[in-house]
Order: sequence, then C-alpha cells, then structure tokens
Amino acid sequence: MIDSQQDERDKIIAPEILKNQFSTDEHLNLRLDIHDRYSVPHVNFPEWVLRRVLWERCERVLDVGTGSGKYYGAVKALAPNANYVALDAFEGMLARHPAQKHLVNGNVFALPFTNASFDLVMANHMLYLLSDIDAAIREIRRVLKPGGVLVTATNSNQTMPEFTALFRRAVMLLTTPGSPYTASPGSVPHAYSLENAPLILRRHFYAAVRHDLPQALVFDHAEPALAYLESLRSMREPLLPPDVRWEDVMLIMREQIDRVIGHFGE
Repeated sequence: MIDSQQDERDKIIAPEILKNQFSTDEHLNLRLDIHDRYSVPHVNFPEWVLRRVLWERCERVLDVGTGSGKYYGAVKALAPNANYVALDAFEGMLARHPAQKHLVNGNVFALPFTNASFDLVMANHMLYLLSDIDAAIREIRRVLKPGGVLVTATNSNQTMPEFTALFRRAVMLLTTPGSPYTASPGSVPHAYSLENAPLILRRHFYAAVRHDLPQALVFDHAEPALAYLESLRSMREPLLPPDVRWEDVMLIMREQIDRVIGHFGE
C-alpha cells in the first residue's frame, strides 16, 4: 500500500534548508550564471518566458519569489511603463535586486496587497519549494484582477538526468553494503514540475497553457559542473545516507565527470 500523505510530506523541503540555500543570492546567482554561459541553445530565458503572454494591458506587475531580480530587465523591456513590484521571503535575496525602490520582504501565503490589484503575477522557479502550493496559488489569484494572468516557470521532473545518474552512482559506491537506504539523492523532489503544474493550475484557473523550452547544459571541463552541484549542497546533503560524506561524493563526481569529458569531449 502506498501512503500518499507520506509521499506529499517527503516532497516538502525543510524551512531550515531553504533558509540556508536562499539567505543570500550567492548560490542562486552562481547557477544562473552557469545557465547563461553553458546552456545550449543559448536563450535569454526570462525574456523567452515573458514573451509567452501579451503585455499591452499590464499596468501592474507582481514578481513573487523575485530572488535577485533576474526577470526585472525583461519586464521593463516588454512593459516599460508597468508599475513593477517584487516580493521575496528572504531579505538577503533582495540586497542586489535592481529595483530597490519597489521591493517587499513578504510571504506568498499572505501577500500584503488588496484584492484584484495586479494585471500579471510572476512566480518563477519558486512554487516547487513551498509547503502548500495550492494555498500559495489561491493567494496569488486573490491579488490578480479579473482576467489577470499568472506566469510561472518550473523544471521538468526529468531535468539533468546525467547529473542525477552520476550522483546516484557515487552515493551507491559509498553506501555500506546491505544498507536499508532507499531514497533518491540525485535530485531535489519536485512537487510542482513541468509535468504536473498544468493540472495544479487548472484547479484554480479557467485555463493553463504549457510552453516547453528544451535545453541542455554542456560542459567541456568539470569545474562549472562541480560548482553547480556544490551550490546545491544545503538541499542535497540532507538526502544522503548517514554514513556518506558530501566531500566523498564530490570526489567521485569529479572522477566520473572527468572520465565522461575525457571520452566524449563534453
């Protein structure tokens, strides 16, 4: 018998892990820089996301979970006269945001705005981190005007399969034989993914439209790949078996990545 409630609990990332990961913009900006430099095909991702919607009547825009403000430039390019407001739960993430006069340190579960006050709300790469996604979407819908639009980007459950396979193999090599450990430490669980997001959104909105952008990270040396993984340490290390050290996993990851690059060139 499958305990579906336990499955849902396992998808929730502990608050202390989130605080460690997002207390500053350091880890996030490192990953964003790696995506900008090594993604194939190279695409201005924020601009690609925001061009999926019409901006003619977007007078007020809310950027929930704004982080360091990656989408701000694209918003100003597409809707230069829009009244832009950005919100994040972690004050440290806002320190270098380019829209310093329009920032709010707040919670998506209790948005400090009146009903029907925004034409468009963005919630990009943040809903999967939440303990109650439906509650967050209800609150977002509350502040949307009638006919307003929610734009939300997320990853596939199948994202970065090579990383996942190599990481699992490294953990397997380090795990004590006969260990009862059965979790999958190769990736962070996604309760809100490309595959299930439309179904979740249709519980709250009249329609949900999915747009896909296939990309790959292509490395010809190991350092950026290892830096990417290291930036996720606070989220992945708690998933390791108790007898496996993060430093040992990374040593094996380096050996594996070097071997793959040595054989295939990338």
